[in-house]
Amino acid sequence: MIINQDTVALAFKGFQTRYSDAFAATDVDWPKVAMEVPSQAADETYGWLGQFPNMREWLGGRVIKNLAAHGFTIKNKTFESTISVARTDFEDDRLGIFGPVLSEMGGNAKRHPESIVFGLLKTGFASMGFDGANFFDTVHPVIGEDGTTVTNVANTDGGAGTLWFLLDTTRAIRPMIWQTRMPYEFQAKTHNYDDNVFLNDEYLYGVRARANAGFGLWQLAWGSKQTLNAANYAIARAAMSAFKSDGGKILGVKPNLLVVPPALEQQARDLVKAPTGAAGASNSWYGSADLVITPYLI
Repeated sequence: MIINQDTVALAFKGFQTRYSDAFAATDVDWPKVAMEVPSQAADETYGWLGQFPNMREWLGGRVIKNLAAHGFTIKNKTFESTISVARTDFEDDRLGIFGPVLSEMGGNAKRHPESIVFGLLKTGFASMGFDGANFFDTVHPVIGEDGTTVTNVANTDGGAGTLWFLLDTTRAIRPMIWQTRMPYEFQAKTHNYDDNVFLNDEYLYGVRARANAGFGLWQLAWGSKQTLNAANYAIARAAMSAFKSDGGKILGVKPNLLVVPPALEQQARDLVKAPTGAAGASNSWYGSADLVITPYLI
């Protein structure tokens, strides 16, 4: 192959197509648990987290609820993935062998938020949320109807086994946040005057993004390390349904998504996907939640 900027640009378009097609075709689960929020700066502060402007009967003037500044901030991080292609491979017309690599690069970029979002969810038992408690904790502070603060509201029942999560993802706000400053972009350094070409006789292709994940509302998530069975699942659903906002108003939480690692796939499927139990009795929890099985919880 004759090497000039036209042939190099044509190769870039081909590589970009393989990358983009794989990116588009890759299925991911993170949008089921996280809301995507655009970012315009190095970090974003979510002062409104935890504020629930519930409806009330209009008696007298309006009661204005200020959005308290919790100071919960998510800082963007920069991520990259880069490969090199020898210039001699262009000269010898061997570009076809790189197709699968570019496809894998596209799929990995699409899956990258999975590792960040679910990896963060896994750490929620020891990582602070917007209210100063761990995201999964037994001491969340909530202001009661009488104005006093109680600090014993739990969204976990502890345990020492394999972790699993029950979430409410039916609302505009989600249990997790995926914050995007710059989306995943396919880039190249292929000009003859680029240092990598002149000094190393190779072309560089890569992906770059700026983003990060953070915790959303703990009221929409239950984390457990107890045995995943009907009894503990019922405890989680009942506790979440009873969550109240500041002021004592029922939040109306409706758990609809069960998230488990592969080790709990059988138990999870038996619990929410099987119409009958082992003895043939009807399963009262059948269809009560969708299911996400993710290796990023391992």
